[in-house]
Amino acid sequence: MLTSRLATEDDLPALRELMALAIDGLQRGFLSPAEIVASRAVMGLDTQLVADRTYFIVEEDGVLAGCGGWSRRATLYGGDHSASLRDAAVLNPAQDAARVRAMYTHPNFVRRGVGRLILGLCETAALAEGFERAELMATLAGEPLYRSCGFTEIERTGSAPIDGVVVPLVRMGKSLRGI
Repeated sequence: MLTSRLATEDDLPALRELMALAIDGLQRGFLSPAEIVASRAVMGLDTQLVADRTYFIVEEDGVLAGCGGWSRRATLYGGDHSASLRDAAVLNPAQDAARVRAMYTHPNFVRRGVGRLILGLCETAALAEGFERAELMATLAGEPLYRSCGFTEIERTGSAPIDGVVVPLVRMGKSLRGI
């Protein structure tokens, strides 16, 4: 049975390990080996989400199955190590879309409802804070999940070049009214 809770600072090492496994394992078939390596520079842990208490962990019998969160801050994607992508400005729920951020599933737990559970937790929490829309930056591997959960494409884009390699990304959005 899947359970969820908010992540704490004590979870950071396990979160980093899960993210590395997910980036390296779940992007295969969607990205080239060079794009997977480059994606490590734009994906990863954003400890601000943990500090803001907007980052969830999903476990099964105490085993970390996935993680992900939402944010009331302007950063759309990127981890602690991608400073150029970060913007800690607080969003206005009346005008701005909440951000769904840093969604990762352990490769041993794919297609078992982990991502859907996290998205539901994020959407409910953002709606409770007055946000009527959510946006995210999807990887190609994550895009099918987000589409199946009602997110639609805003634009296809890519990361800034990392050692000459651009990681393809899809900006997506969803109305939270009626969820």
